[in-house]
Amino acid sequence: MMAMLFSPLTIRGVEFKNRIVMAPMCMYSCEQKDGQVEDWHKIHYASRAVGQVGLILVEATAVQPEGRISDKDLGIWSDDHIDGLSEVVRLMQQHGAKAGIQLAHAGRKSTVEGTIHAPSALRFNEQYKTPVEMTISAIQTTVHAFKEAAIRSKKAGFDVIELHGAHGYLINEFLSPLTNKRDDQYGGSSENRYRFLREIIDAVRSVWDGPLFVRISAEDYAENGMNTSQYVEMARWMKSQGVDLIDVSSGGVVPAKIDTYPGYQVNFAEQLKKEAQIPTGAVGLLTSGLQAEELLKNGRADVVLLARELLRNPYWAYSAAKELGYNIEAPTQYDRGWI
Repeated sequence: MMAMLFSPLTIRGVEFKNRIVMAPMCMYSCEQKDGQVEDWHKIHYASRAVGQVGLILVEATAVQPEGRISDKDLGIWSDDHIDGLSEVVRLMQQHGAKAGIQLAHAGRKSTVEGTIHAPSALRFNEQYKTPVEMTISAIQTTVHAFKEAAIRSKKAGFDVIELHGAHGYLINEFLSPLTNKRDDQYGGSSENRYRFLREIIDAVRSVWDGPLFVRISAEDYAENGMNTSQYVEMARWMKSQGVDLIDVSSGGVVPAKIDTYPGYQVNFAEQLKKEAQIPTGAVGLLTSGLQAEELLKNGRADVVLLARELLRNPYWAYSAAKELGYNIEAPTQYDRGWI
């Protein structure tokens, strides 16, 4: 019997060979501080494709230079970035992986020089700068930047776009009442706080007809913050706008103590999947094939996202297959290692 972890999944005509997804993880490796792909990125992402990951999501890639988490982040704010990203896509796809990119803006958690922007002039903590509250014009400019980044993603050959709405970065800052204290059409009610993401989704969908994911932080872990039940409503809005899957993480919008344990975020993905009737991805200390198979077969999520485990073991898929008693085909060059 086929392990569900290794069963194919098709979204908008794109077939993923299995349900294993590499979560976006910043490499902070653009040594020239220009957002350009370097040799590290080519080796890092291609090795996970050789390791049989079905979908690889490239790290948070900034749609504006001031939207970088650090000055060594990847960028997609210029056409000059397309060629390097295209090469990373080619290397992943030639080994059977689908290529995704996470479009991002760091908001108040940016550490680059100069002015940083956020929905409200509230800094994350004393180690971060106080941001400038975004004007309506700045909001519109940023929405357009996401649209232009989607056009560049398409030119680079990506199969999937993910919007980074988690971990306390700009989209997440608009969604949470803890960081959005505006009194205009972008603040206050849940509909207003969602407006920024709504406009980004619409802008991206106007130029992108492929699979579209959104990563969210389903829990703020703070009083008066967002929780999974509140996100059900927003998940339904995302679905109505053409979002295909919600990548369910948590935390990061305000400093908070989080009790982490294996699978600690799976319940969030399960609740959104069942109550919003939208496909979800589960992430968070997922390390074994049996653990991944359980949550898929019990209908708790549709894909499994691995992060640090794939840093430790780029060939995790082979280990998971062995654990599940399932055979996957290795590249010819590696046959002797899997006999």
